[in-house]
Amino acid sequence: MSQDNKLTNFVAWTKLKIRIHVANKLIYFKERKIWWASLGCNIGHEEDGKNIMFERPILVLKKFSHHLLWSLPLTSHRKNGQYYYVCRHEDKEYSIILSQLRLISSRRLLRKVRTLPKNEFREIKEKVKYFL
Repeated sequence: MSQDNKLTNFVAWTKLKIRIHVANKLIYFKERKIWWASLGCNIGHEEDGKNIMFERPILVLKKFSHHLLWSLPLTSHRKNGQYYYVCRHEDKEYSIILSQLRLISSRRLLRKVRTLPKNEFREIKEKVKYFL
């Protein structure tokens, strides 16, 4: 991506981030749920969001309040190794990126996708605890 495109993306993300910040909405979410969330235009190797809403699917790992949660981003590419957890859903594989645990506001949540099975969620939590 060229420097001009990167700058354009940062400007677009900043405008969207302001709209998200001032929106007065309360999102009801729970642990184990996968949501699309506006993660933004990030720096370096952080997982970016895509499309006009800078969105990416995330797993709600821990709910701290109605407003704050720990999230783990997902990628549609299968990635192996200790920093990934590979899942399968409806004949598709995807990876949860364990190394990119992030505290986010619930205002970033856009729409719920599905609930992760309890056994997979337990395994993911154990892997994250190992890193901490």
